[in-house]
Parts: sequence; C-alpha cells; structure tokens
Amino acid sequence: MDNPQLQLSNQICFPLYSVSRLITKAYKPHLDKMNVTYPQYLVLMVLWENDGVTVNDISKKLLLNTNTLSPLLKRMEALKLLDRTRSVEDERKVIVKLTEKGKNLEIQAASIPSELIKVLAQENTDLTEVLQLKEMLNKLIAILSEDKK
Repeated sequence: MDNPQLQLSNQICFPLYSVSRLITKAYKPHLDKMNVTYPQYLVLMVLWENDGVTVNDISKKLLLNTNTLSPLLKRMEALKLLDRTRSVEDERKVIVKLTEKGKNLEIQAASIPSELIKVLAQENTDLTEVLQLKEMLNKLIAILSEDKK
C-alpha cells in the first residue's frame, strides 16, 4: 500500500467501532433476558433517570436523530414499555413515559453494569484504565458532537 494513512491498523475509528460492537455483544445475553435491544436499553436508562421527557430530550441525550429514535420508540410502545403522548402545552412535543412494565425492567437491569465490569476487568486489565478510557471517550464525544457553524 502506498498510503499508510489508509491502513486499517492506523485508523482511530476502527478500534472504537470494534470495541463498541463487542461491548454491545457482551450486553446481549443480559438484554435478551429482558427482551430488549441495546438501543432500547439506552432509551430505558434515559427514562429510568428522568421519566416523562420529550422525544427531543431523549434524542439529544443519546445523540440520535429523531427520525432514528421515533421508530425505536414506536416499537417500544408496541412492547408496552412506554407511552408517547402529545404535550398539552405544545402539541409539537411528544412526551415519553415509562409504563409499569418499563419501570419494572429497571430492577432486572440493576445487575448489568456490574456484570459488564466483570467482563472488562479481567486479570490483564486495570479497572482504572477502563475508567480513564471512558473519560477520554466522553471528551471525544463532546468534541465531535459540538455544532460546527
């Protein structure tokens, strides 16, 4: 290859992409027990933290476009995990609230973070390094998600 900048091994994006896919794969057995997908789990976490928010609020929190989020919410509503209603104050806004079924999944999900930490904190991995990586990724998210005007 003439251009080393185009070698896969020299790319920043590929390890990030691969780790993301592998972490999502590690979540799968836990989420299968709850009958939810990883994106649905993310929505549930937003709502467990602050129920009764707008679609736009969820969109901003998860860095997803509303046209990506709306079908996801529709499927979750069909599963009776949440309800979507128009705001009384502003009909343009859709409010998303958990159902009892959605609220009850929080109890089932409570052990997932510690289970994933066990996977990540193997004998050859320092948990401090994992937490430092998380902080660095948060910095990258902040940089890359800034509006470039």
